[in-house]
Amino acid sequence: MIQIIDAPENVVAFRALGEVTAHDYKTIIAPAVKQLVAKIDEINFLFLIDTDLENFTATAWLEDAFIGLKNFGKWNRAAIVTDSERAISFTNAFSYVVPGNFKGFKKDAFDEALHWVQGLPEQAIENY
Repeated sequence: MIQIIDAPENVVAFRALGEVTAHDYKTIIAPAVKQLVAKIDEINFLFLIDTDLENFTATAWLEDAFIGLKNFGKWNRAAIVTDSERAISFTNAFSYVVPGNFKGFKKDAFDEALHWVQGLPEQAIENY
């Protein structure tokens, strides 16, 4: 399941718990992303993965890719927050092949991730 997390108005933020399906992406993530693009014409995205990556169904991963491709030129910043080193490394590498900045964070750096994704200056993040 995916829950919406309260975030600044220029960010969409979500938390994944338990099993994550394509239905979660279609009914929760896609509408929020669409609304943010309509509002600010870019995507600042935070995703807290509070479940094992194996709990994402294959169709959830496909829907994730579809949302990414549909909004290809709109990505500004995306923070993936997880304790999976594999997911953090993938996220950091992803930034080199797609538009926008993608960055992985450990769960204990959630506040830093939220500040980064909303575009706060580095000084503000360091002083937090």
